[in-house]
Amino acid sequence: MADAPRQVHIASWDDRFLAWIIDVILVGAVLAGLGEAAGVFALLTGSLSLSTPFAGLNGLALFVYWTALEGSQGQSAGKMVMNIAVTDERGDPIDYTTAAIESFGKAFLLPLDILIGWLAYEAEGLRLFNKLSSTIVVETDADDDSQPEDVEYVYPSER
Repeated sequence: MADAPRQVHIASWDDRFLAWIIDVILVGAVLAGLGEAAGVFALLTGSLSLSTPFAGLNGLALFVYWTALEGSQGQSAGKMVMNIAVTDERGDPIDYTTAAIESFGKAFLLPLDILIGWLAYEAEGLRLFNKLSSTIVVETDADDDSQPEDVEYVYPSER
């Protein structure tokens, strides 16, 4: 008797968008902080200019951020919050190369990436660079990291 097929639940566009917003805000805040620090340093050294060395680095920073986190654990901070993850088409983890291909579109070509995805792969819920990297974004079970069945945790507030 054959086993039932594995069910993989595709993440909604809403969850994916909210995860993207969280990531953009997080990376933007870090870059803004670094830009402020660079500005203070420039003011102290007398080399203040109207442009910051971090201008235009948002796309590159997001690309590195998504490639590193999704290549190692399948999730960025935004995806962790939304309980979604990037996987291969079977629902298995991806590697750094696959994460880099998948991340390129959303870091540098997002409007085109989404538009082509909606037009060509609407039923599959894919962006263009998901298709090119053979990845999908899936819902994760928030209880996957729960305690083992044979253990009961007692928290300080419960004593």
